[in-house]
Amino acid sequence: MEEINFDILNSINSPADLRKLKVEQLPEVCRQLREDIVRETSVNPGHLASGLGVVELTVALHYVFDTPQDRIVWDVGHQAYGHKILTGRRERFCTNRKLHGIMPFPSPKESEYDTFTCGHASNSISAALGMAVAAQQEHGERHVVAVIGDGAMSGGLAFEGLNNVSSSPNDLLIILNDNNMSIDRSVGGMKEYLIHLNTNETYNRLRFKASRWLHGKGMLEDNRRKGLIRLSNAVKSAISHQQNIFEGMNIRYFGPFDGHNVIETVRILRQLKDMKGPKLLHLHTQKGHGYAPAEKDVTVWHAPGKFDADTGERIVSSDKNKPPKYQDVFGETLLELAEKNPKIVGVTPAMPTGCSMSIMMKEMPERTFDVGIAEGHAVTFSAGMAKDGLLPFCNIYSAFAQRAYDNIIHDAAILNLPVVLCFDRAGLVGEDGATHHGAFDMAALRPIPNITISSPLNEHELRRLMFTAQLPGKGTFVIRYPRGCGVLIDWKCPLEEVKVGTGQMLRNGNDVAVMSIGPIGNEVTKAIEQLASQGNTISVAHYDMRFLKPLDEMILQEVGERFKRIITVEDGVRNGGLGSAVLEWMNDHGFSPQVTRLGLPDQFVEHGTVAELQHLVGIDAEAIAKAITGDH
Repeated sequence: MEEINFDILNSINSPADLRKLKVEQLPEVCRQLREDIVRETSVNPGHLASGLGVVELTVALHYVFDTPQDRIVWDVGHQAYGHKILTGRRERFCTNRKLHGIMPFPSPKESEYDTFTCGHASNSISAALGMAVAAQQEHGERHVVAVIGDGAMSGGLAFEGLNNVSSSPNDLLIILNDNNMSIDRSVGGMKEYLIHLNTNETYNRLRFKASRWLHGKGMLEDNRRKGLIRLSNAVKSAISHQQNIFEGMNIRYFGPFDGHNVIETVRILRQLKDMKGPKLLHLHTQKGHGYAPAEKDVTVWHAPGKFDADTGERIVSSDKNKPPKYQDVFGETLLELAEKNPKIVGVTPAMPTGCSMSIMMKEMPERTFDVGIAEGHAVTFSAGMAKDGLLPFCNIYSAFAQRAYDNIIHDAAILNLPVVLCFDRAGLVGEDGATHHGAFDMAALRPIPNITISSPLNEHELRRLMFTAQLPGKGTFVIRYPRGCGVLIDWKCPLEEVKVGTGQMLRNGNDVAVMSIGPIGNEVTKAIEQLASQGNTISVAHYDMRFLKPLDEMILQEVGERFKRIITVEDGVRNGGLGSAVLEWMNDHGFSPQVTRLGLPDQFVEHGTVAELQHLVGIDAEAIAKAITGDH
């Protein structure tokens, strides 16, 4: 990249400084802002392509609207790096996603410019509508803007919000950032609709002028406004030979326009700013815009890791002796199983690359389904296929699966349908922080009947659990596993059945029993080995429970009879998880050991590396060793 003098960006400490500039200076602001984002993320990895795609929109929004008095509600928060830089966080942006640094996604806890939490997708319209109604109730002059994009319009909540927008008195402005992408390329009918939505440019210009004239005459109010919108819709349908879905909901539609023309975007926003009633501005943008490597491969450059900003060369580890990622073991094993079992199909809500279902998708596209950012639909869609004879492996990031809780209960578990729910990114995920930690799945799902809940210790166990889940009669089956690499270089193993509800003793001992579930058990192994190397004589038994539901009652009976001290370790919330289950069982069966529960606390855990966070919450080898010796 060419060297850029950051003279203008250096002068901007808040949006108020931005608004002092001449509109002709804004393209240079965008150029400097884009360069700053690229330079910073090249050495401190994060999300890149999405933020580059909205640089012009970000600058235009803060230039036209009086933020933070006016509200900008971002959807899909990884778009908001430029927003963070312009709102007083440029000097601290080097701490983005680091422990105790600035948050990876917008949060009102961090800045008054961050109006709402937006770590997931599709909530902006609903939240912004609530703010718009609140502004009216308080008789304020506040403008409210929802920025939705990066595939978020495919989420059901977005349509629920649109439906309410169309029926509630409000002046909300919705900006649709249409880049035909989420993380992977967007799919579904809404994507196709937006691609083919072609508004006549002459009509747009005429309507802009007409809207301003009518607004000045006071003719865009209440019932007269609704009548004029319906007339406008009819005229537009005649001109364009199509019905616009947004205008069909009585939301005035403007666009599509070029979202990378910052001066034109400012002009349009100024015209829309004071218009009464709900309106939607449709902008076409390019994910990764302005940085050639990101433009060429937006999926890779969504979150590319470290890279050379000048050459675009990604800095990737060349260590061939490194264990594979759990997601890749899942992807390879799913294809292996599907080749032998014709009933297996794959389902993912917009994460084929992120969960490695892309491996099966490449070989068997007719048996894999990317349903868009729609986790609840993904589960119910899977349940429908299972009801009529197929065997879906539905892969959802654990934190995103929270959005499908009702679907899991109502549409899968009640009928005990053979849906295999693979929860990737379970447990602490690291730098993405509180909105992305897979902290709650075990505690949330444990009370639900007809569900098997499992978590593998390592890659071999993951393969065996996947094989077990697709066998007849297993019903709704959850397999949770973490983000990142496993522990086994030689990860391939025979596909063998694991008896549901059985754990395994990894180490025998006499003084204290440690019961763990999932890959966090490897930290227990380290702790025991560290104590032994230090000459500690405490005799420790270690049990990998493997299943949270049903629990291995033979192990529990043995532990209850043999041990007075039990330590449970889990990479999930303590409240309601493995430790709670063990305590309940011991109480119900007349045992009263001292039980120490190690897990995530009753609070949202911040962002940082996984190792840092495990230490912070007390589930790393050091903390486990202290619990064993009684020093915690």
